[in-house]
Amino acid sequence: MDWSQWQLLDSILPTGGFAHSFGLEAAIQARIVSTPDELRTHLIHLLENTASLLLPFIHSATTNPSADNLRKLDALLDATLSNEVSRKASTSQGSALMRVAASVFTEIPSLKTTRDACLTSNFHFHHAPVFGLICGLLGMDPETSQRGYLFITLRDSISAATRLNLVGPLGAAVLQHQVAAIAETILKQWADRPVEEACQTSPLLDTFQGCHSYLFSRLFCS
Repeated sequence: MDWSQWQLLDSILPTGGFAHSFGLEAAIQARIVSTPDELRTHLIHLLENTASLLLPFIHSATTNPSADNLRKLDALLDATLSNEVSRKASTSQGSALMRVAASVFTEIPSLKTTRDACLTSNFHFHHAPVFGLICGLLGMDPETSQRGYLFITLRDSISAATRLNLVGPLGAAVLQHQVAAIAETILKQWADRPVEEACQTSPLLDTFQGCHSYLFSRLFCS
């Protein structure tokens, strides 16, 4: 299963993650983030907010990768996300990930049957629980799945910063390497928590992302 697990974390998997900036584009236009140092601070807050809010859903879905648990987590996360932009970003990436996973990982037939069953019900396909479900079915342990989610969050947000000309490709690689150690510390702080403890630690980030739809010109969807 190692090959499938690595493929799930590969940027070539067409899940639409690179269409979202996690509120960075709005923060740049608001002049809250305008230098590489400010970007580094933004990334740390983003990782901590992601860990506190979404890692509980990853952990629950990975440890219990069943359709019933996925439905419960999906409904709870839909009620938890506080703005329409972040909610749409989560569902667009989650539905794309589920569609791709069902088509690629055909050795796990339950992926397709779960997706087909969810399509006929009031299901939102939020990204975090879908990612956790796939990790669980691919045999990932909870710690690896949670670390993997922080990795793709860091990877995609730095990619967005590069395309927004805030940092160059080499500088982006250096920054990702530097922030990775901080991400590991954040993981240890927030890993393996129940969904009842999911919370926002950086509400200002949520405000940025909520303002994204009001930007005059936009490169990203969120």
